[in-house]
Amino acid sequence: MKKNFLLLITAIAFSLNLSAQRGIKIAYIDMDYILKNIPEYQQASQQLESKVQKWKSEIELMMKNVDDMKQNLENERALLTKELIEEREEEIAFEEKKVLDYQNDRFGTQGDLMIQKRQLVQPVQDQVFNAVQEIGLKREYDFIFENSAEALMLFSANRHDISDQVLTMIERTSRKTQNENRANEVAVDPNEPYKSVEGAKNEAAEEAKRERERQAQVDERESMLDERQRKRDSARAARQAEYEERRRKLLEDRERRRDSLEQARNK
Repeated sequence: MKKNFLLLITAIAFSLNLSAQRGIKIAYIDMDYILKNIPEYQQASQQLESKVQKWKSEIELMMKNVDDMKQNLENERALLTKELIEEREEEIAFEEKKVLDYQNDRFGTQGDLMIQKRQLVQPVQDQVFNAVQEIGLKREYDFIFENSAEALMLFSANRHDISDQVLTMIERTSRKTQNENRANEVAVDPNEPYKSVEGAKNEAAEEAKRERERQAQVDERESMLDERQRKRDSARAARQAEYEERRRKLLEDRERRRDSLEQARNK
């Protein structure tokens, strides 16, 4: 964080020397405020929160099962042989590891929660980035920061906050996209200068190219996230199968030992 701050101060100082005649124009955005005011993001966040609560409930249930196994062992310890106690302790350790692995799969640094959060935030971040670029160019800002620890600001006047402008631009772009999708024909604006057929074709081709590039980036990101999720699901399934096989062997070994003890007593 200190390194980022020093780089920020150095960049501002350097720019001050270069543009002392015209002054520096700075703005910032509040990403949390923007996210809270995008309905689609809030709806998706609520759905993710429901998943999180479900995962937490599953983990609590698994941990309760482990605690019950421990308590049962303590209650019956005096009645069990050394071999049976070791078997029960091994089964408890096995179930504890299963809980920890599941918890890491859901809430670890590379778990489902982090992956789905990135999937949720990335489209909004892309919209914010595009809006900031347009506002920065049109209004000739020198710097636009995100008001967060990564771009630390010790003081910021409210008049520099352009978060509402970013929100307005995102909403305008969203409405424009919806209108374009609904429209079957392109309306001609009489105030626009006449464009030749060739010019219109070139412009349409350029726009189509940009759209393909944007879509390719989106597809690449989604493909990467899907592949990562597929690998995690595959690893989780393999681990679950391994758990079940170990558990089956534990139970079979326990039954064989019990049968052996029973036969020994009958003799």
